Amino acid sequence: MIQIFGTKKCNDTAKAIRFFKERSVKIQFINLAEKGLSKGELQSISNKIPMNELLNKQSREYEKLNLKYMKYDIEELLLEHPLLLITPIVRFNKIVSAGYKPEIWKEILTM
Repeated sequence: MIQIFGTKKCNDTAKAIRFFKERSVKIQFINLAEKGLSKGELQSISNKIPMNELLNKQSREYEKLNLKYMKYDIEELLLEHPLLLITPIVRFNKIVSAGYKPEIWKEILTM
């Protein structure tokens, strides 16, 4: 089953959900506004995508936490504040994408 991590307010997450639903593919949606990633999930995802590429420096949360001039541990930060993740994160078997990546989603469909 394809997992999509995102928020209900995120347009790109909605596009990912619609992309798979239009192709009658079952998905599991994990709302990051309600439940963050576990340490194991984050490590699994970061094996494919470097942690610094998962951090959304354009997010409202990044601005709200005033992180621009602070030093922080990215892993701790993403575990504590899941709204800092670039969304959607789409995961299927060993394929993981972060952000709007329909070319990778199409690849998932061929598996």
